Amino acid sequence: MRLASGGVPPYFSAVPPKNLLLISDSEKDADMLYAVGMFVPDPFIYLQLGRRQLVVMSDLEIDRARKAAPHCRVLSLSRYARKIGGKGARSVPLHQVVGRVLKEHRVKSVEVPQGFPHGLACKLEDAGIRVRPVSGACFPDREIKTPDEIRKIKAAVAMTEVGMAEAVQAIRRSRVDRHGRLVYRNEVLTSERVQALIGSAIFQAGGVASHTIVAGGEQGCDPHERGHGPLRANQPIILDIFPRATKTGYFGDITRTVVKGRASDAVRRMYGAVGRAQQAATARIRAGLPMASAHQAVVDTFAAEGFKTRRSNGHMEGFFHGTGHGLGLEIHEAPRISAVSTDVFRAGQVVTVEPGLYYPGIGGVRLEDDLVVTGRRPRNLTQFKKVLEV
Repeated sequence: MRLASGGVPPYFSAVPPKNLLLISDSEKDADMLYAVGMFVPDPFIYLQLGRRQLVVMSDLEIDRARKAAPHCRVLSLSRYARKIGGKGARSVPLHQVVGRVLKEHRVKSVEVPQGFPHGLACKLEDAGIRVRPVSGACFPDREIKTPDEIRKIKAAVAMTEVGMAEAVQAIRRSRVDRHGRLVYRNEVLTSERVQALIGSAIFQAGGVASHTIVAGGEQGCDPHERGHGPLRANQPIILDIFPRATKTGYFGDITRTVVKGRASDAVRRMYGAVGRAQQAATARIRAGLPMASAHQAVVDTFAAEGFKTRRSNGHMEGFFHGTGHGLGLEIHEAPRISAVSTDVFRAGQVVTVEPGLYYPGIGGVRLEDDLVVTGRRPRNLTQFKKVLEV
C-alpha cells in the first residue's frame, strides 16, 4: 500500500472523508486490495470512518495484517465473536460484527460499493444501519497512479513482454508442413500450445496469464476469440497477452499481430493502417485533452484509408471496439477511451491504446501498447517491437 507522509493513503487528499464499508477478499476485489495492500483469500471487513481505517481479521491473518497494512487499525474477528456471544469467529455472521464495530464508533450509516451483496445490505438495515451505495468509484484516485504504481505496472508490462517473446520465437522458429500448418519441435503448433508456452514463461517471470489470445486467420475477426487449433503460414496471428503480477496484483496488456511467412497485400495494408491509427491516437493523449478525441483519431485514420466499419452477413467488420482502457489492479478499469467518453485525460493515468481491423476472409490485425498520461507526449511503457512478418 502506498502511503503519503504521516501514514495516510493519498486518496484522502482528494476525496472527502466518508464512512465506507467493504466486505470481500482482496484476491479478486481490486478496491479491497487497493485499500489494504495485501492479498487475503477470504472475505474480511474493511471500514473507512472519516480519516480512520479499520480491518477486522481472523486469527489466521491478524499478525500478517499488522505488518502489511500499518495504515489500518487491525481488529480481531474472534474477539468480536466472543463479545457478541458466538463460540468462534466463524459462528458469528460478518454483518453482526460490522454492527458492533460501528456501534462502538457511534456510526449509524455507511456507504458501500454498488456491487455490495443485497442480502447483506438488508441485514445491516434491519440492524439499524443505513446503507447507501457509493455514487461513483470507492477510491477515485485509483485512476491516477503514483510513481510506485507506475513502476509496478512497468514491471508487469516487462513480464508480459517475456511471454510475447516466447510466442513470437516459437512462431518464427516453426517450419511449414505440406498442409500449410506451423510445426514447432516436431509437433503441429496450435493456439493452445502457444498459449501454454506464454503461460509458462510468464509464470517463471512472476505472473499468471489467463485467457491469453492466440487467434489465427478467421479466428482473429472476433476480438475476444482466444483461438484454437493449428496455426497456419501466411495468415495473421493476433497475440494478446494480459497477465497479472503475482506479487503486486498489477496487470500488463500487450497485443501484437504477426505472420509466419508472407503477409497478403490486404493484411499489409491493414497492419500499416492500424499502426498509423495507433500513432494518431497517441498524439491525442495528453493531460487536458478529451478522451473521445483519441478514439476519433483512430476512426478518422481508418476512414481516410478506406477501411469501412459495418455489419455484413450478420457480423461486424472494420473497427468496432473502443480505443483503450485504464490499466492497473484490474485489466479493464477506468478510464475508457471510446466514442462515448466524456472525460479528459489526466496526468498519471495508465491506459492502453489498441486499435484493430477485422475482416472475414482476411483475418484480424490489432496492436496494443500501455501508456502513461503526462502533460506532454505520453510515456510508452511497452518496449516490444512491432514486426509483421517473422
